[in-house]
Amino acid sequence: MEPDELRRYHEAVATFRAAELLVPDALGFLRGRWRLDRRLADHAARRTGTFSGTAQFAPLGDHARGAGDPGPAALAYCEEGELRFRGHCGPASRSLIYRGRPDGTADVCFADGREFYRLDPRSGRWRADHQCGADHYAVAGQVLGSGTFEERWRARGPDKDYEIITTLVRE
Repeated sequence: MEPDELRRYHEAVATFRAAELLVPDALGFLRGRWRLDRRLADHAARRTGTFSGTAQFAPLGDHARGAGDPGPAALAYCEEGELRFRGHCGPASRSLIYRGRPDGTADVCFADGREFYRLDPRSGRWRADHQCGADHYAVAGQVLGSGTFEERWRARGPDKDYEIITTLVRE
């Protein structure tokens, strides 16, 4: 993604909602069960889709961190629901790990421990980037209320051009 295009995307996302709440502790805010709705737009294939389901941010068990390693506080993220996209209509799931940092931010990792991005919701808004080979992923998020937040992802690469908007509401 070109720098000017990325800047315009982030500026547009920064204006998508007016209400903001400060979040001094990412893990404290996220912990619990959420209802999630996701809209997908694959611009390259000219297709749209949806995902609806639930998400759970639960304390990561000591067995996953290693015996005797207190490590940072961490949450296991698991989402499950129904995906309707590209001819598929059925169950789908995803898992991530959120590792708390002393400053209230969190390192988001894939389920296998690989780094994904840094989540910094302290101001009520966040942005991050992730490079995966030739593909670039940019996220902009915003807290919309004490129990609601939204993330907007933009992915671009040689074989992809899509946007994903996910809204989570605490159950």
